[in-house]
Amino acid sequence: MPSLQANGITIEYEEQGVGDPLLMIMGWGAQLIDWPQGLVDIFADNGFRVIRFDNRDSGLSEEFYWEPPSLTQTFLKGTLKRDIPVGYDLSDMADDAAGVLDALDIDSAHVVGASMGGMIAQTLAIEHPDRVRSLTSIMSNTGDRVNGRIASKLIPRMMKHKPSRETAAVEGAELFSVLSGPHFDYEASLERCHARVNRSWRPEGSGRQIAAIAASGDRTEGLKNLDVPALVIHGLVDRLVLPSGGIATAKAIPGSQLLMFNDMGHDLPEPRWEDMVSAIRMQADRADHATLHAVTS
Repeated sequence: MPSLQANGITIEYEEQGVGDPLLMIMGWGAQLIDWPQGLVDIFADNGFRVIRFDNRDSGLSEEFYWEPPSLTQTFLKGTLKRDIPVGYDLSDMADDAAGVLDALDIDSAHVVGASMGGMIAQTLAIEHPDRVRSLTSIMSNTGDRVNGRIASKLIPRMMKHKPSRETAAVEGAELFSVLSGPHFDYEASLERCHARVNRSWRPEGSGRQIAAIAASGDRTEGLKNLDVPALVIHGLVDRLVLPSGGIATAKAIPGSQLLMFNDMGHDLPEPRWEDMVSAIRMQADRADHATLHAVTS
């Protein structure tokens, strides 16, 4: 896979398809390969130039070395709304995304983000509005620390999740079995987890990313000022980011559309890929039509 220089750091990325640029931003601790290839194929078949990249501190993109607080400290300080010392936050990661577009000579793109990637996508739309043609936020929240929180019963499980490289694939698949909806396939998940660990193993990077999330502010007011076609997708059985996160996001963004699936957890279930792509394609067409109308008026 190729790499580029964006926002002063090295970013690993991959492109597929020809058409409208679609920037896809993955979530906490995830890599560009965590966008299922079958889903990417459908996007490409629907007229998108799909651009995936590894966030800083994940996959093969640049690694940082500041010491993050422990997950317990991050959770407690975030809950108590206390300052969390970090070397970067979601604004820096949004600047990375804008830098990817710069490096590829793309003025603006349709932007899709999942989980933490949804937070980065929202931040990109708020802080770089001219770069975002349409916004899709999947299984994410507004950062208000009230809506879209983790289910309380899941907290002890997340706190105990500290796998070694040797156990990461198996423990990862077991964790995804808890986070995912009813379409979860253990063997497929285990294969993806092995691929993820073999490609890159950066648990410290995940710690820095979760601290960056906790240190970033509430985006609600910024979302209220957006003037961009927006789609919010969320699973009704999501336990990592409760459905209230998606509802709050849709309420905050003027004119946004909310699409919720009763068979989706904190995952991207294959039976819903066509529905997701169709909805995102409609958002993109809506954005492009509005732009064309503005130019010709």
